[in-house]
Amino acid sequence: QLQASGGGLVQAGGSLRPSCLASGRTFSPYAMGWFRQAPGKEREFVAAITWRTGITYYTDSVKGRFTTSRDNAKNTLYLQMNSLKPEDTANYYCAEKIRSGPLRSSYDSWGQGTQVTVSS
Repeated sequence: QLQASGGGLVQAGGSLRPSCLASGRTFSPYAMGWFRQAPGKEREFVAAITWRTGITYYTDSVKGRFTTSRDNAKNTLYLQMNSLKPEDTANYYCAEKIRSGPLRSSYDSWGQGTQVTVSS
């Protein structure tokens, strides 16, 4: 089970750090990722990290502003979001990918979203 939290309302230029707790896990996934969905738009990939090696991958629009990390001992995924923009406003979801493969797609489990709202 994936439980995301840590969203909120912030002004443009501010920061947030959502987290995602993976409970009941009996194995290590290949990777975990963050996706977001704004009203009226399709869900889009944001960032991902391979669980064992910590290799990260970002969509172009967040490179240099967002950083994803994980705490293996706590089974927790993080997304440090800096220099937030109004266009970052969305519901942010965490997801788990069991098998190796491209990090932008084919995730197996999803958490509920946490809302991030950036005011101008």
